[in-house]
Amino acid sequence: MGEDLSEKKGDSLAIVNEAFCTETENIQDGVDKNENPRQDAVSEAINSAIEQENNDRRSDILTVIKNMHKTNSRQDMKNYEDKQSIHEFVSETLKNSNSQVEIKNGDINKRDDKRNSRRMSNYLHNIQMTNSSLGLTLNGADKKDNNLLGDSKTVARFSPLWKQTLASSAPILLTFVTGLTSGYSAILLPQLKNGTGPIPSDEDTTSWIAAMAALPMAPGCLVSGWMMEKFGRRTSQYITCVPLLLGWIFIACSYNLGLMLIGRFFTGLCAGLLGPLIPVYIGETTEPKYRGFFLASVSLAIALGILVAHTIGTFMTWQWTAIICGTFPVLAILLLTFIPESPVWLVAQGRLEDGIKAFYWLRGYGDDAKMELKGILDSKKSADNEPQMSLKEKLISLKRPELIKPLFIMILFFMTCQFSGVNAVAFYSIEIVEKAVGKGIDHYLAMLIIDSLRVVMSIVACVICKQYGRRPLCFISGIWTAMSMVGLSMFLYYKPENMSWLPLICLMFYICAISIGLVPLPWIMCGEVFPSRLRGLGSGISSATTFVAFFIVVKTAPGMMTNFGEVVTFLTYGVIALIGTTVMYFILPETKGKSLQEIEERFRNGRATGPKV
Repeated sequence: MGEDLSEKKGDSLAIVNEAFCTETENIQDGVDKNENPRQDAVSEAINSAIEQENNDRRSDILTVIKNMHKTNSRQDMKNYEDKQSIHEFVSETLKNSNSQVEIKNGDINKRDDKRNSRRMSNYLHNIQMTNSSLGLTLNGADKKDNNLLGDSKTVARFSPLWKQTLASSAPILLTFVTGLTSGYSAILLPQLKNGTGPIPSDEDTTSWIAAMAALPMAPGCLVSGWMMEKFGRRTSQYITCVPLLLGWIFIACSYNLGLMLIGRFFTGLCAGLLGPLIPVYIGETTEPKYRGFFLASVSLAIALGILVAHTIGTFMTWQWTAIICGTFPVLAILLLTFIPESPVWLVAQGRLEDGIKAFYWLRGYGDDAKMELKGILDSKKSADNEPQMSLKEKLISLKRPELIKPLFIMILFFMTCQFSGVNAVAFYSIEIVEKAVGKGIDHYLAMLIIDSLRVVMSIVACVICKQYGRRPLCFISGIWTAMSMVGLSMFLYYKPENMSWLPLICLMFYICAISIGLVPLPWIMCGEVFPSRLRGLGSGISSATTFVAFFIVVKTAPGMMTNFGEVVTFLTYGVIALIGTTVMYFILPETKGKSLQEIEERFRNGRATGPKV
């Protein structure tokens, strides 16, 4: 009889579990109809089981229901909007009810304790099975995270795309300010040469004024890698706005060479700080199908900044141009107040609740978003399970393939872009147009034509980077960049008469070619290819190398054109673009449409080269 009674009680517990799971499957339908079936579902599920329980079980379960109705007030029920949260509520209520039933029925024996333990095990099993489908578990902070799954009211008001656009607007605006920094010297230097102010205008001094902005960019990138991991992506952007604003103030108030160099140093330092920071933040806050578009907008912002600086400087003095440029960091600070911190960084810091809220605010509650969130949380758990590394072990970990392979690829990609002469054209637009085109066309007009074309092609790049893969764009861009530079050098060598328009066409073709591939793609991939734990370090190192090349090109371009001539200078840029593109054909991975976790795993598993990633 004892065995029959035990078997009967075990069957009744199974009935409770089955009834509960059956009823809660219909809860989401009720939520969609604006009903409030939560309390009824719980009560009906357990009441149906009570009818089949034997008499010695009735007091236990009736006490549970009584406690549930006491606890489950209307205010509390607002927090339970899906079956997963109902499971949590019932689990917690049953746990609390065990102790209350034991106090009220002080004569419960050991067999009842085992029965209650078995009942709880069944319920927890059901809860874990439900949570596993979403990639979440019932331990610690994950309970708090689960409550966030039902709060989808914000998604109905604003779509995830709009929120990702808002989140990208502040970093893109800061990138626009770096474009102002790059384009400012092109309008500053001619005004200094034509004026009689206290700032010298000889060739060596003006090259230092132009290159001073590029000098601190490389160390700025290295500091940025540490800063974004220490303080977070959004907070680091707040910090960067302060010296950026000060730099433009120093430039606007410059009455001697020292203040001008200090101002250029600050604005260049901030460009370096933002170099790795912006693509990392955008890459971590946008979903894969939109990530290429938003990251390509970084290059568009730089091109637009160059155009705006040149346009303002064409009609206004360099002092007023600097004052206008100084207003944009203030606007960026205002935008930063409306966007969240990177969810990937928050999760990595152990702030799971904040990270999940930020993730759902940005990405919505779709299945793809939940799968990516599962990958982020799983990466965090695996990282937490790894033993604490010593300094020596940390240095050894830098040799991991998931860091070394993308780092080598990105350094080569950035170097190819910079030594193709892109920033030499941006910093010395008027001088290059004057040397290439001659006196047949107004130089300022030619500069604005080239700048406008750069903006248009950057917009085109935003679209095609979303539609096409990274590899084909790289090869098309690199080959046509090389051809346009070689063609320009050949024209300058032979100098045919009555064809002053031809070098302008070559320059325009060069801007078109380099703007759709070699310029945006390295910054796009810089936010994609590095592992999450080393993303700040990897992007910082690769960005630092590009700004070292940036400085070398900007500093040496005037001397090369003076000492070696325009033919050798432009031919060198073209040959480097061709060689770099050829090497990239064999090593560049395809990352379009892949999640950050998938890219990291493929580098780790040794499939990092060629089209397979």
